[in-house]
Amino acid sequence: MPKPDLRAMQISLGPVAVFGASNFPLAFSVAGGDTASALAAGCSVVVKGHPEHPGTSELAGLAVMRAIQKNDIPAGVFSLLQAKKINVGMVLVQHPLIKAVAFTGSFSGGRALFDLASARPEPIPVYAEMGSVNPIFLLPQIIADKGTTLATALIESLTLGVGQFCTTPGLVLLVRDAATERFLCEVETCLAGKPPGVMLHNGIKRNFLAGLNELLSIDGVVRRGSPPSSLDGCLVTSVLLQVDAKVLLDNPSLAEEVFGPSAIVVVCDSRNEMLIVAERLQGQLTASVHGSNGELASFRDLLATLERKAGRLVINNFPTGVEVCASMQHGGPYPATTDSRSTSVGTYAAKRFLRPVCYQNFPQKLLPEPLRDQNLQNLWRLVDGRMSRDDL
Repeated sequence: MPKPDLRAMQISLGPVAVFGASNFPLAFSVAGGDTASALAAGCSVVVKGHPEHPGTSELAGLAVMRAIQKNDIPAGVFSLLQAKKINVGMVLVQHPLIKAVAFTGSFSGGRALFDLASARPEPIPVYAEMGSVNPIFLLPQIIADKGTTLATALIESLTLGVGQFCTTPGLVLLVRDAATERFLCEVETCLAGKPPGVMLHNGIKRNFLAGLNELLSIDGVVRRGSPPSSLDGCLVTSVLLQVDAKVLLDNPSLAEEVFGPSAIVVVCDSRNEMLIVAERLQGQLTASVHGSNGELASFRDLLATLERKAGRLVINNFPTGVEVCASMQHGGPYPATTDSRSTSVGTYAAKRFLRPVCYQNFPQKLLPEPLRDQNLQNLWRLVDGRMSRDDL
């Protein structure tokens, strides 16, 4: 049957507003992954530098501008705004030429930007990463077999970067028995051996301590180990809290992120109670399960639940940090992010800032070059369901 000639390709959305992150002055800020992926998609970028890192933001911005000049790229492809007041960011999101937003930070900040963008006459996508407690499930047999090793690795993950990673574990779930209590004593000993660390700025420390105080005000929350003395500047010590699963289920706020080097151990009375807690969890960036081979097979229902809760599932490892590669998924269901279909790390991140356009019955000379019959760029193209580099 005769049919129209249909050809499609991805084009850039348009200018992207990138908000610098408080916890990553380099990797998620002026010249970080959001900026790089937007530029890779062919978008121009306007960065709002984070007010706690103005000097670092300026240095990174100057480096980008030098690269633009060196490569004869139009100057308007990149720009940097510096401001302490939030109204600058609000105006940026509401500007009619901005076509997408990328953000890494708090839930309140990300949600505010999302609401602003949705209320525009022309709503635009907001790719906001807003926090995660990255639950770790430790199954009974592996605790009995490898408790000491697990205790050390858990504390290393918790304290890496003074707990300022997006993927720092904030919830540790296990089933109550004698081996579990021995394991928790080993965790406490490992934590006591860690010296205080320096958080990036006073704002992060202030929010961390305020969040801890809120957790400790809830009945049933206990602190393992002696509380530290008050520390000057941005110094903090890492903190381990403990609750019974019933307390967590009655107080959902315990499963919300307190950004920094702290974790809540959730002690479950049974396998079934652990599954109930998993089902009640909100969306996460990561979820990890440690278990022996036999245990993992018998906890497939747990894995199936976590598949609906997190963007990255980890077996017998810890989630701290991410690798920039094609298969990385650094995103997750709300409220971890505003769009669980996207990632802010890895080569797939550029897809956030692209949209498909179909060209029907176009003359060859009017088609974009990648869609013409003659494949001058030697691109892989899907032609009538078959991948090919041939001319048509």
